[in-house]
Amino acid sequence: MLGKFARVIAVAVAGSVLAVGGAGVAAAGGKGTSSTQAAAEQVLQLRDQLARAAYAGDVPATQRSLGAMSPVLGDLAAGQKYTIQSDAQQTAATSNDYATEASRILADPSKAGEVRQLPPVPDIPDLPPPLNIVSNLLKNLLKTVTGLLASLLGSAPPLPVPVPVPVA
Repeated sequence: MLGKFARVIAVAVAGSVLAVGGAGVAAAGGKGTSSTQAAAEQVLQLRDQLARAAYAGDVPATQRSLGAMSPVLGDLAAGQKYTIQSDAQQTAATSNDYATEASRILADPSKAGEVRQLPPVPDIPDLPPPLNIVSNLLKNLLKTVTGLLASLLGSAPPLPVPVPVPVA
């Protein structure tokens, strides 16, 4: 009887060790849990939606996309709801900062002079007017979100950027 009880305890302990070890491997691998995967898929959809709206020059749709993206990026940056690597958390925080700043400028274009000076992103085309006032900010947001997606999904699908970009 005592041997049977010891085996049950040993199996329970081994199961716990495997569960904790598996969770550690998932967190270290960057892909995390299924809820993290779902968040990554949501970020991918929002990134693509933002890119399409921005390159169409649709300010209201761009603002809606930024508004929908910010809470998800904030949750990823906080690291409480989702289990992700610390560098991915920092990327999510940076992306959230860019989204918040772009939303603020688009809500009040008179503040366009306050746009943070970010380096241009050469592999992403400039945005058409009137979104060109936040072009580098949005392009850097798209780039950092794509990097975040690569961390969360293992790779990120390309941006749905129209070629050639319409110039108005």
